[in-house]
Amino acid sequence: MRSEGQVRFIRISGQAQRRAAAGAVLFACAWVVTLGWAGISSLLASWHHSDLLDREAKVASAESRVAAYRKDIGKVADDIARRQTFIETLVQTHVGDLPADRRRGETVSDSRGEAGRTVDKVSAAVPEAAPLARLEARQLAFVEGLTRLADRRSASAEAAIRKLGLDPRAMLAALNDRTAQGGPLLRLATAADGTLDPRFRRLGYSLARMEALQRGLQGIPQVLPASFQFISSGFGYRADPIDGGAAFHPGLDFRGPIGAPIYAAAQGRVSFVGRKAGYGNCVEITHGNGLVTRYAHMSGFRTVLGRTVAAGDLIGAIGSTGRSTGPHLHFEVRIHDQPVNPRPFLEVAPHVLKEARGPLRGGQP
Repeated sequence: MRSEGQVRFIRISGQAQRRAAAGAVLFACAWVVTLGWAGISSLLASWHHSDLLDREAKVASAESRVAAYRKDIGKVADDIARRQTFIETLVQTHVGDLPADRRRGETVSDSRGEAGRTVDKVSAAVPEAAPLARLEARQLAFVEGLTRLADRRSASAEAAIRKLGLDPRAMLAALNDRTAQGGPLLRLATAADGTLDPRFRRLGYSLARMEALQRGLQGIPQVLPASFQFISSGFGYRADPIDGGAAFHPGLDFRGPIGAPIYAAAQGRVSFVGRKAGYGNCVEITHGNGLVTRYAHMSGFRTVLGRTVAAGDLIGAIGSTGRSTGPHLHFEVRIHDQPVNPRPFLEVAPHVLKEARGPLRGGQP
């Protein structure tokens, strides 16, 4: 060191130098650690602040979405209610009021009381869901009303079928017959987990039962195949018109001019067109449930094999082919290949079936 023209020297031993260096290193490390910790603390504080902002944003977003959903639930409930009103109005216009009372012997439930209590509980616990709860109760009541209607129409159809001397159980057997069936698997469900509400299951079964019985009604002879005023021979035992001997006549004979129209007595599928021994030119129509109608002695065919016909469709013309003494229509009704008297069907069936079907609104049958 230089001081006032004099130079002085300070000698530092190696040990002192090492101590000084160690102190400087420790100081530097402490300084670095202090700066690092300050930086990390600042970064952590920044991250924490950012996380809080994100959480606040999510809370704000969730609250706004809940409010939006609550608003949307009301709109959705209104839309569904309008659709339900449209369905109920449509059914009422074409069918009439659905039965609300539960008759003795009916298996369909009446959930109106329980549904009312459910609406009260839901409205108290989740006020915004009250419109949906009321709509659900209304929907279930509608489903139960449809089920009662289907059950009562089925009961009416069964009574009509029995009046005609037929067994409705044969027509219902098709519901449990799974032979010759198939197709893609399309399960029906009323819930997201794939289950079907028992009330909707009951409705489906009731509608299927009603359809089977009404389809059976449609296949019952109910339309005159020719003019009823000119029946020349009835069903049962008679003197054979050709040899005079005792014989059994398995149908009705309708006398008429050659070429006069012959009509299908009921809905069905044409299962035979051609000649049969003794019958001449003949058409057979299968109506289901073992019931077949036969039209014989035709002069000409007006239908083809496999065609589906409705009651009253033109299928042929009166003639005198086969074992016949003159132009006429021989008409048979056969159940499981056994002939039965067609006359009760043709005389009684139109009135009985009209009562069984019941009028729809607007005068539609």
